[in-house]
Amino acid sequence: MPTYYVLRHIRGPAWDASRPLREQDLWQEHAAFMHTLTDEGFVVLGGVLGGTAGALLIISADSEESIRTRLSHDPWHRSGHLEIGSIHSWTILLDAGRL
Repeated sequence: MPTYYVLRHIRGPAWDASRPLREQDLWQEHAAFMHTLTDEGFVVLGGVLGGTAGALLIISADSEESIRTRLSHDPWHRSGHLEIGSIHSWTILLDAGRL
């Protein structure tokens, strides 16, 4: 059984609050990077939280260190648009058979 982690992204100093998500600088590059991680099975689920709360990712990985290493290549991490707010290992107790 894979090890899952819950990661919360928060907005970094480069985030422009006057612009919507898809109009931020480097949006296309960030989206392509995240789609690659999803295609590889690294990101299992992901989405934006309401308001200014950031985003939530469910990740399948060997360790927190491997998560930090992989995400360090994200254009939005390099540019300062996103930062890791928290990472927690996640033990799934309820599953409708989708993961």
